[in-house]
Amino acid sequence: METTASASRHISTHIDRPVRAVYDYASNPSNLPEWARGLGGSITKINGQWIAESSPMGRVSVAFVPENELGVLDHDVTLPSGEIVYNPVRVIADGIGSEVVFTLRRRAGMSDEDFQRDADAVLADLTTLKRVLERA
Repeated sequence: METTASASRHISTHIDRPVRAVYDYASNPSNLPEWARGLGGSITKINGQWIAESSPMGRVSVAFVPENELGVLDHDVTLPSGEIVYNPVRVIADGIGSEVVFTLRRRAGMSDEDFQRDADAVLADLTTLKRVLERA
């Protein structure tokens, strides 16, 4: 049996804040516009779903895994096409601070340039998350 693994890239940043503080902030979808520009400038809860109307991809919905003690921030982003993009994210202890690790998965048919553009956007979002949380 032959299988094809998708390409992944782990993008991370250290944040000088405790794991719980980072997790609590990042897991709250209402905070996404402040640090996750890839999802646009606003997000609203509509009929139990978090909807970002002004994302660069158009209207998308975002669904996080249930709150947990493991620092798991995995979430699905449903694109306007109906495609669901799974985004694995972890907040892990790093000394007295935290490391946030986002695993960017390459989608089928994605060019090298598009994959790099997504990686750059994720890094920019994590850098903003760091800045927001470290000034708090």
